[in-house]
Amino acid sequence: METLNEYEKKWWQEGKENIVGMDEAGRGPLAGPLVVAAVCFPKNYHHEGIYDSKKVSEKKREEMFKIIIEDAVEYHLVIVSPEIIDDLNIYRATQKAMEDLGRDFCHVDGILTDAMPLTGMPCDVISLVKGDQKSVSIAAASILAKVTRDHIMKGYDILYPEYGFKDHKGYGTKKHLEAIEKYGVLSIHRQSYGPVKQKKMEQMTLF
Repeated sequence: METLNEYEKKWWQEGKENIVGMDEAGRGPLAGPLVVAAVCFPKNYHHEGIYDSKKVSEKKREEMFKIIIEDAVEYHLVIVSPEIIDDLNIYRATQKAMEDLGRDFCHVDGILTDAMPLTGMPCDVISLVKGDQKSVSIAAASILAKVTRDHIMKGYDILYPEYGFKDHKGYGTKKHLEAIEKYGVLSIHRQSYGPVKQKKMEQMTLF
């Protein structure tokens, strides 16, 4: 599996050295946080094992997670709580997290995102559809975000074993919806999301 880095190469050839790729994990789930990651690699970096986190196995993601952390010039992660997601909406919460991350780096010459336009950045920004399959930096960010979020959800599975978080990671599977129906809504659920909001309203009408 080969990871492309044509967008990084173009900027590197123009003299830009600090190229940051950004991606997220967890926009769709009913429970748990959103995790947003940003990665900057050395100039001319390439690694054939780094690719869209959804297209590689869990074991491979764990391996690449360690390699990315070791090889990156700089990387940052932000964990966005369900409360912030409910307050801002998931799109704006993702966008704001990326904008904040862009300002956390020591120096940035260009930012590549996975289909997320950013505003107010002190550098050029390119938003790429399926960016985690086109940019090594975005793909690396997707792996950091995915692995981090999966670890968080496995932790929640220990706290709330009846919900099955280690299996569905908070997505609206049949098992998860049945658990919400049987056991109710947790504080880690996103209160503004349809199935959760509906169940919350049902619970409120009982009192």
